[in-house]
Amino acid sequence: MKRSLAEWSEQELLMLALPHENTDWKPYLSEILDAYENFVSVASAFQKVLLIAPDETHFKQRFAKFKNTEFFKCPTNDTWIRDFGAIDIWENDKLTSLDFTFNAWGGKFQSDLDNGVNLRLFSEHFKTNLQEIALILEGGSVEFNGEGVMLTTTKCLLNANRNAHLSKSELERHLKELFGLQSIIWLENGFIKGDDTDSHIDTLARFISPNTIAYSICEDEKDEHFAPLQAMKKELEKTPFELVELPLPKPKFYGEKRLAATYTNFVFINGALIVPTYDDENDEKVCEILAYALPRREIVSVRAEVFLRQNGSLHCACQNRFKGAR
Repeated sequence: MKRSLAEWSEQELLMLALPHENTDWKPYLSEILDAYENFVSVASAFQKVLLIAPDETHFKQRFAKFKNTEFFKCPTNDTWIRDFGAIDIWENDKLTSLDFTFNAWGGKFQSDLDNGVNLRLFSEHFKTNLQEIALILEGGSVEFNGEGVMLTTTKCLLNANRNAHLSKSELERHLKELFGLQSIIWLENGFIKGDDTDSHIDTLARFISPNTIAYSICEDEKDEHFAPLQAMKKELEKTPFELVELPLPKPKFYGEKRLAATYTNFVFINGALIVPTYDDENDEKVCEILAYALPRREIVSVRAEVFLRQNGSLHCACQNRFKGAR
């Protein structure tokens, strides 16, 4: 028997791949490392954090001071480990980790080093079972409720730059078998400007409980997000799940580039939910909404504006490893 895991399942640790001089973060490396330092300081107060990078320099300078942190030396192209990190499932009364092919969101960027991280990490550090899967799939493109339902988008999973040799029905059959799913909800609508992942679900809609989905909504009728997100809302309203609206922050820019700011890029850790904030008037409102929806979980926030410059946020920057994987 196989079973997909909801992100709120008990975790062993949180994995992050640190920015370094050979990534696209180089022009503002100090700023993004400051942001990662804030992220790690919050997450490590709740559970262990594993930091991955080609050398220990930044770990020793900035992160070794935090309790519950450890380091693994490994070359990387970039930092978005949500998408190239292994995905844990429960199989035959134990956890196993699935290693999908990562092609940098359809070949948009260099990805050979990132695609090799799991093999080195599991053979040299975790020393547990890693199952290679001959499909292209990113962790940010799939969302699970832990009870056999997966949420995703057609724009990403059915994009010709991923698994063009498979029809929707063929891909769905593979995914149901791999993750032990009963059903898949395919969203046709919704996008976040500045997101270069072809509409990852973690920018749009997320499970926060087995029967509840939190989703992005735009309150400004003149904004380009308004109509697509309204169309996505209508799709979600046809599902059997309870819905929680998370209003987008006001438009954020870096130079002339609009940034992909969304609150659904939150991160579950043991006992808490880390919410990205953007120095916006909706920051407090969204945290209050999530606190009401999740009364038994501590809601903590981390400023995430700098993450947006490379088209991601907090959830994109980490991957969970669940308890029982050792």
